[in-house]
Amino acid sequence: MIVRFLLLLCCVTASSYAVGGSKIIATGGASTIEGGAGGGIVPWAVINGYASSGEWAATAFATQVGVDDFTLRVQGASISYDNNWELSVARQSFKLDSLGGQLRQDVFAVKYHLAGELLYTAMPQLSLGVQYKKHRDFALPQAVGARDDSGIDVYFAASKLLFNQLAGRNVLLNGTVRATKANQTGLLGFGSADSNSYQLLFEGSAALMLNYNLALGIEFKQKPNQLAFANEQHWRDVFAAWFVNKHLSIVAGYADLGSIAGLDSQQGYYLSLEGAW
Repeated sequence: MIVRFLLLLCCVTASSYAVGGSKIIATGGASTIEGGAGGGIVPWAVINGYASSGEWAATAFATQVGVDDFTLRVQGASISYDNNWELSVARQSFKLDSLGGQLRQDVFAVKYHLAGELLYTAMPQLSLGVQYKKHRDFALPQAVGARDDSGIDVYFAASKLLFNQLAGRNVLLNGTVRATKANQTGLLGFGSADSNSYQLLFEGSAALMLNYNLALGIEFKQKPNQLAFANEQHWRDVFAAWFVNKHLSIVAGYADLGSIAGLDSQQGYYLSLEGAW
């Protein structure tokens, strides 16, 4: 319902104001599993879509991550304005394939472009993001020790495209620092019986632009380890992103999510489709 509402808002916005399209292809990134612009698991400082100064843009996406014992499905949408503001929403459904059952979470987020530019300044593009996460099936996370069914993540991201860096190819680098209480990004609730303090964690991405619309990249996401019943490990992925045109992008890759809920070596595929207007 919330995703449909934002899509309707996107349509109304596009019909009422200048629709974005001035930014260079691929500079809006892809959609992360939390809804905002980035790689797959890491938010970047870039603003989703192709809106430049005074323009609006909208995106909608669907993502699936399949590992040994779990399947994560995400649908979401975003709107952005002036290449400065990004508002996004995502619905995550985490199917417990081996254990049985499902965990669902909604993510509402806003990102603001503080300073710098991805392409045109020596300073990297710098952005601040806030995510409000609300769990919809809290009985299981509560049973394994999670304290709260909702939480707020705050992150600061820096992104920069470096020209002619590797065999004549451009390289994108991103670093993100996140303050969070989330267990497994919130899919297992927030905080624990013993701790309700924020942890400061690092996330990073690097991508090699093979040409103007095709990239190969890697990502790393540091995770907290708060719940006593199971070890939580860091996430990694390797991806290929194809920006077919300014209206369609496809990201596919390999994901290593480590140990989840006591089940080790959760590895598998990542696939995401994004439409942009």
